[in-house]
Amino acid sequence: MKQNKMLKIGLTGGIGSGKSTISNYLKSLGIPIIDADAISRGIMDKYPEIKEEIKECFGKEFFDEHNELKRRELGAYVFKTEERKLRLENIMIPYIKKEIHIEFQLHEKNNSKLCILDAPTLIEQGLHLEMDYNILVWIPERVQIKRVKKRDKLTKGEILKRIEAQMSLNEKRKKVDFIINNNKNFQITKNKINLILKELNYFES
Repeated sequence: MKQNKMLKIGLTGGIGSGKSTISNYLKSLGIPIIDADAISRGIMDKYPEIKEEIKECFGKEFFDEHNELKRRELGAYVFKTEERKLRLENIMIPYIKKEIHIEFQLHEKNNSKLCILDAPTLIEQGLHLEMDYNILVWIPERVQIKRVKKRDKLTKGEILKRIEAQMSLNEKRKKVDFIINNNKNFQITKNKINLILKELNYFES
């Protein structure tokens, strides 16, 4: 393992996998986290041209009277077809990647030992190839459906569309260095995270 260099760690998982809970635990340990979802929500304020591109591509009806994006409505529309999803990604992803790289550079300048990129589509967008190591938060699909149904009040059909819009968790298993089974007691999950961090030399021996 290379020393004297900030490690870039990719953290990914499917909808309802509990990735955000794990990300928050890592943050509590003092590890810097780059939240790709937070970046995707904030880039429209930083780059107003994104809203104009979305309006041209999908229509003005996905914006309210304050010119704020109706995210739920656009999401429901976009996830109906692969073609729509790709059109939206082609608008958003270049800006998101730009901001991710800026944040990595900032943490590197701050001499962080490692930095974690929390990104649901880490692998789909090829960002895992830029990381030193990648971690997958895994749960069975039936648990995904149950958790998301309870959390987001979506129908099973809507949930399955969102699951199918991403690479399956079983496929992602083949492309990562570490797998966290988050289908059990969270203390077990924390123990697994700590073992991974020890292997990455984050904890002093």
